[in-house]
Amino acid sequence: MNKTAARCLLWLLLPLAAAPAAEPSPQGDQAIRCANLIYAGTETSRCFSDQFLSSMQQLTAIPTERRFKSVKLASDELFGFPFVVMTGEASFTLTAKERENLKKYLASGGFLLASAGCSSSDWDKAFRREIHRIFPDNELATLPKEHPVFHTVADIEKLKLTHEAPKAALVGLTLGDKTVLIYSRHGLNDTAHTEGCCCCGGNEIQNALQVNINILAYALLH
Repeated sequence: MNKTAARCLLWLLLPLAAAPAAEPSPQGDQAIRCANLIYAGTETSRCFSDQFLSSMQQLTAIPTERRFKSVKLASDELFGFPFVVMTGEASFTLTAKERENLKKYLASGGFLLASAGCSSSDWDKAFRREIHRIFPDNELATLPKEHPVFHTVADIEKLKLTHEAPKAALVGLTLGDKTVLIYSRHGLNDTAHTEGCCCCGGNEIQNALQVNINILAYALLH
């Protein structure tokens, strides 16, 4: 799908995409709300840039709230957001209520974008373990280059890493015919658009801004 067609389609589908979890903006539009998860009690991301929310609105004319709202994974408030992000840099264990909520959230139309901050192997192992506990019959699988997430707004031919490494990839969890979770073991934090944050020696995806815009667009369109 080319950029013009994607923008038109996004605009036409906005009322449907926003209806389940939106609130009126001051201008009376329906603003897409996105959340930054608080999980494992008090863990959360402090360095995941929300610049892609503003860029999404500029590229597609879809009104998005420009800042994440912090939301506890174990709370009922979670279900008021169509799109949430989750990242961190250390091992963690979800509570039973958090696992229950995440399973229900993704199965009922919600979408999760996750990445290991600073390419943390401890966080990567913990995240994969928790997703397997929640969805033992649905494995995380590498998304092929033909997946629409690479072509929804921008055509992304390659995930560009800070340092040379084995080829980067996005993996996803698919329920039915929709990918409901996209994860990268390399940073999608887009620290170029944050203050006081860095990749800390990890391997960050340099074109994370475009990748995150495409992921959000995919989540709203499917």
